[in-house]
Amino acid sequence: MAGDKKSLVVVESVAKTKTIYALLGEEFVVLPSAGHVVDLPKSKLGVDIDNGFEPQYLLVRERRKVVTQLQKAAADAAQVLLATDPDREGEAIAWHLAEILKKRNPNISRITFNEITREAVTRALEHPRAIDLNLVEAQKARRVMDRLVGYQVGPILWRTVSSGLSAGRVQSVALRLICEREEEIEAFVPREYWLIDGTFQGRRTEPFRARLVGVAGEEPQIPDERAAATLVATIKQQEQWTVKDIRTREVQRQPAPPFTTSTLQQDAARRFGFSTKQIMAIAQQLYEGVEIGAGGPVGLITYMRTDSVRVAEEAVTAVRAFIADNFGPNYLSSQPRRFAARKGAQDAHEAIRPTAVTRTPRALRKYLTEEQYKLYELIWQRFVASQMAPARFFQRTVDIVSSQEELYLFRVTGSEVLFRGFLQAYEEAPSEDEERQTEPSAKELENLAVGEPVILLDVTPSQHFTKPPPRYTEASLVKELDNLGIGRPSTYAVIVSTILERNYVEKRQRQLVPTELGRTVNKILVANFPDIFQVQFTARMEAELDEIEDGKKDFRQVVEGFYGPFQRALMAVQGKQEEIRASLQEKTDHRCPVCGKELVVRLGRYGRYMVCSDRPRCRFSKAVEGENVASDEKCELCGSPMVVKMSRYGRFLSCSAYPKCKNARPYKIGLKCPKPGCDGDIVERRTRRGRTFYGCSKYPKCDFVSWQEPVAGPCPSCGNNVLYKRYTKAKGTMLHCPRCEQDFATELVSSQDLVPDESRPPQPR
Repeated sequence: MAGDKKSLVVVESVAKTKTIYALLGEEFVVLPSAGHVVDLPKSKLGVDIDNGFEPQYLLVRERRKVVTQLQKAAADAAQVLLATDPDREGEAIAWHLAEILKKRNPNISRITFNEITREAVTRALEHPRAIDLNLVEAQKARRVMDRLVGYQVGPILWRTVSSGLSAGRVQSVALRLICEREEEIEAFVPREYWLIDGTFQGRRTEPFRARLVGVAGEEPQIPDERAAATLVATIKQQEQWTVKDIRTREVQRQPAPPFTTSTLQQDAARRFGFSTKQIMAIAQQLYEGVEIGAGGPVGLITYMRTDSVRVAEEAVTAVRAFIADNFGPNYLSSQPRRFAARKGAQDAHEAIRPTAVTRTPRALRKYLTEEQYKLYELIWQRFVASQMAPARFFQRTVDIVSSQEELYLFRVTGSEVLFRGFLQAYEEAPSEDEERQTEPSAKELENLAVGEPVILLDVTPSQHFTKPPPRYTEASLVKELDNLGIGRPSTYAVIVSTILERNYVEKRQRQLVPTELGRTVNKILVANFPDIFQVQFTARMEAELDEIEDGKKDFRQVVEGFYGPFQRALMAVQGKQEEIRASLQEKTDHRCPVCGKELVVRLGRYGRYMVCSDRPRCRFSKAVEGENVASDEKCELCGSPMVVKMSRYGRFLSCSAYPKCKNARPYKIGLKCPKPGCDGDIVERRTRRGRTFYGCSKYPKCDFVSWQEPVAGPCPSCGNNVLYKRYTKAKGTMLHCPRCEQDFATELVSSQDLVPDESRPPQPR
């Protein structure tokens, strides 16, 4: 170090600055870049298409003071160490910083670390390197391709649908997946089928249920109630039943690998109801450092943007010692477990794990917020479980046949846990479409013997319907994107949050449902850019970005290969914009009161509206009659009728005299608050993340809140006047009474209309 000069360490975030300074000490100056310091201009394309697609970067206005501070610090420093995040974005930020700072101090190096611990940071300081230009080129290619799509397709949507709309290269493919799933659901025709269960009892057993799985040696096909009734009647006529076969086996269940970005988002979303954006924000906090006492902030997890399941050898050694000491040697896997990366994974960083397994969730509980604690505990448990012994189960399967010609075959399988193994630390949350099965314990069947006669006590038919594929949730969409090779760990959360913020998709509780606007945008993009907004094409472009990163292809080669077909499609659609817009408009019998031209109905960002056909010369517009539905409410300010309107936050009541009167209030669903002594109305609300919930209009005086939609009673059992719509995989759609805790069948509704309860009630605002 030259004289008394200090080394300048540049990181991305302010939060990380404090953590790293606590590790390095006073010999270093640690300053943040606060993200990208240069970017493409907002007001124009910013890509020189005729000059090899070179981006025209500008200094970000909000970062000018930051850059000035960094330049002054660099001039006074012995050396500059660029410690931005260890991914493509971080490498690009480091390169831009180096270009800006090298005039003040040419002694610039790049350092990276996968976790913010003293050991990792010290090791990074001992091994500085040059900036990886392949990573920079890969980030540049992604940025340029996204800009080419966004700034050239966006104006087409403005002219054909509504101003202010935008299209993203990858986000539009995610929107396509959601829209196509919705079309599958709408086209699905439920098929009725019946199942038959028998209740049997052996000489030394309690009654148990078994399912009919064979009729005359074939799988039973029971299409309707009449066929079920006929079959039940003939089964009841069988006088003798015998245990034909008993099969036993031991089953092992292996633990899952530590989390990748994708699997963390899936599990945390299913388990806690967190959005992908929220999950990544909390993980960022845990990675950058949390105050855990006098020692200052400490990074609690490794880097959270990764597709790798690889774990450092020292971490494996540490967790295995922890398992042996805290769970017992029999809970430790016989050999260190190493997981294979999935095909196509970049494998640039370790899996997501705690930086020190000895920092147990319980020990850190008092230092973490509720959300931080939940996510840290999940990461810690999954990592510990990954090196534990497999869980072992004992299964017993019993076949029961009618003694007369063995015409009917019933089967039951019971299981019991022999050894919990890794389940002692972690059990994965079931996926949204995974149906929970209830089965007897193997011990309940252990007193049966082959050839033993059993008694048929009852036969129960049950009606079922085939179900359409489930709508995507944030968790299942991320899983699908990951499986298809679309996006990368750093982009999953951005993809989902973008289509939600653009109002192309809305969340009905946890399910992603395309809006009318989203479906219209998707229809235009798919019809006019069939090869660009396509799953296979987008996945191939992601693979080519990886090849740039690996040095196998160059930036210009990949971008030219993308832009050729894109430009041809763009030129074709630019010549038929008027045709597209006309196809989306609905003619009316109304005339413009300003110029007398015909009024047409168009689709806007928040619903349909009526405009003059001579637009933009005539700017007249008004709400579509029937879109803003009249209500029985009166405006308390001017006495005019209130109407139901739609905004990005859902339905609300607005004064029909708008804009003279701007009174508005939440939308009432027509029920009184069920809380005793409260005379408020139940209103429909949305959280900041777009999830619909129901609360009392008297909030904050009354704190009633529910994720489930309340409906008018009465309850057939106790007479309670408010029931709730709910859906479970076991029972389907039903009405639930909160007073007597009973469920009642309702009219047949698709299982997609309702979803299971949220993990916790929303916070009323």
